[in-house]
Amino acid sequence: MRFTKMQGAGNDYVYVDCFQETVEDPSAVAVRVSDRHFGIGSDGLILICPSETADCRMRMFNADGSEGEMCGNAIRCVGKYVYDHDIVKKPQISVETLGGIKYLDLTVENGKVTAATVDMGRPELTSDLPEKIVVNGEEKEFVGISTGNPHAVYFCDAIDGLDLEKIGPSYENHSRFPNRVNSEFVEVTDRGHIRMRVWERGSGETMACGTGATASVAASILMGYTDDTVEVSLKGGKLTISLDRENGRAYMSGPAVEVFAGEIEI
Repeated sequence: MRFTKMQGAGNDYVYVDCFQETVEDPSAVAVRVSDRHFGIGSDGLILICPSETADCRMRMFNADGSEGEMCGNAIRCVGKYVYDHDIVKKPQISVETLGGIKYLDLTVENGKVTAATVDMGRPELTSDLPEKIVVNGEEKEFVGISTGNPHAVYFCDAIDGLDLEKIGPSYENHSRFPNRVNSEFVEVTDRGHIRMRVWERGSGETMACGTGATASVAASILMGYTDDTVEVSLKGGKLTISLDRENGRAYMSGPAVEVFAGEIEI
């Protein structure tokens, strides 16, 4: 199987061009290639496929083989791949996902895509504002936001000291979320900046999460903590999220980088 390793703000996936390749069991392949010791090493597997309703289709599989609805960092890399590899040679493209069709504006420099802005749609509140639950015997407050996939945003005074490897599974698998949930731990720096760590369902802590950054900014705005354009600092880099008050849509801007390409026996 031919593949390309790509990353957006450190959120790395193995991408397969399904215009050329066929992947029979993507869940099993995702587990295989994601292993950072015995595989390629990634947060999951992305299939770039033909679409009947958009320029292309993105299927996303987490490191545990579960299929996700959307990934903001991955979709920027999909935009880069289809442009750089002459599949869709235009600066504005549409991508079909399980979270709906997403629209990208590509930044092209010297014939290659370096970054993209993604129309993330309208973030939807899915909880009280805020809602209280008990995790590991402690009462916590979160703001539930859907950005095509489910997120629970927790505001904290300091995020660096959190042991997410220890506590993350309890948040992900809490009974409040029957389909599991992505959990964001957010520290508000000022009205234009937040810091975020994320525990992604099916993958654990990742370097970045685009839908999570969007959810975190939406929650920050709803809580009155920030303005409508926010720079989000993650372990893997920075993303900028803006909310358009007129149409209620969120827009995410960030980098897209190809790391290397290769082949692996499956």
